[in-house]
Amino acid sequence: MSELKELKTAEYQDLVNQGGVTVIDFWAPWCGYCVRMMPIIEEIAGELEGKANFVKVNADEEPELARNLQVEVLPTFVILKDGEVVDRKIGFLPKGDLQGAIESKF
Repeated sequence: MSELKELKTAEYQDLVNQGGVTVIDFWAPWCGYCVRMMPIIEEIAGELEGKANFVKVNADEEPELARNLQVEVLPTFVILKDGEVVDRKIGFLPKGDLQGAIESKF
């Protein structure tokens, strides 16, 4: 498992400029599905270390970033490739479904 770094709005552009595949986990501590997905996304991040970047965003603390990326439901997993949003997955997902969506962007 890999602890995900908390992304702040001010750091978003630097993250996008890194290129490659990035997964942003939008969550909130009051969201039951978010809490249940956290160990799953951390496990995927550990397995795909070096192949994709993984970060999390507390949507309550960073509402501007959530709004800019059109996040309306939690959890939302925004998948970027070379700075462009290429996919998003919403809600509680089986590990294989989320991991497959991420790996298909390599």
